[in-house]
Amino acid sequence: MALNITFRQLQVFESAARHLSYTRAAEELHLSQPGVSMQIKQLEDVVGLPLFEQIGKKMHLTVAGREIHAYSKEIGHMLEEAEVVLDEIKGLQSGRLSISVATTASHFATRLLAAFSQRYEGVTISLDITNRASLREQLEANRPDLVIMGQPPDGVEVDADAFMENPLVMIAPAGHALTGRQQIPLQELEHESFVVREKGSGTRGAIERFFAEHNVRFHSGIEMTSNEAIKQAVEAGLGLGIVSIHTLELELETKRLQVLDVKDFPIQRYWYIMQRRGKRLSPAAQAFKIFVLEQAKEFIRL
Repeated sequence: MALNITFRQLQVFESAARHLSYTRAAEELHLSQPGVSMQIKQLEDVVGLPLFEQIGKKMHLTVAGREIHAYSKEIGHMLEEAEVVLDEIKGLQSGRLSISVATTASHFATRLLAAFSQRYEGVTISLDITNRASLREQLEANRPDLVIMGQPPDGVEVDADAFMENPLVMIAPAGHALTGRQQIPLQELEHESFVVREKGSGTRGAIERFFAEHNVRFHSGIEMTSNEAIKQAVEAGLGLGIVSIHTLELELETKRLQVLDVKDFPIQRYWYIMQRRGKRLSPAAQAFKIFVLEQAKEFIRL
């Protein structure tokens, strides 16, 4: 017997299955919750089996639900590929580009996209600036065309190309006792308090590895969820900070913050542009990737 399933039913089910929540699926798809319930009920009627079960307060997929979820994701990916092929036929005059960028890269990434947009005026660009955890999730779900971030995430198969150095420097407020000194020994900073990114941040991981490799204790006093918050906290005197030099353009120009001359610094990292392994890039995405690899350094002012 043929399954008379609509793509809309699969789309709604896939979202509800991914979130294990009708409410979050409704928010993601801009539907009402009864609308989501109706689509899934119709799908269950066609399949002839329940796809979700409620255990306590939590929703779970049934065996049939897990099978349909796997197929719905595969069908979604196939339709995305079909869209890419059609975009290739249309060319760059009417393409779309979906880019996700780490918050630390937003300063130069927006300039890159502005220059690219001027060159390819027909391309519609979608930009998401977010944290490392969200970028990992997006890559895993194969949602954006391309991602710009630091170290590629573990456990996700990606094709990544390093395109630029990303030095992490130590910063202090203007007038701090350590400013003006040269080649400050790292051991001397064991008793300093640092304002740092949250656990799971790529910058935080790189800093902790660096101090551990040098056998120096690292004291994280305050955690922040953005580099802007770190810079403001350092400026207010809440501790020292370690951030990408590419986020400091304005603060160094206005001399509100200063880069400390610390032995073995900066911590050298790299910026990467990447996509999910096996992803077929549209002409717009391919053009943007080449643009980044060849010209990104022109948009760095530090």
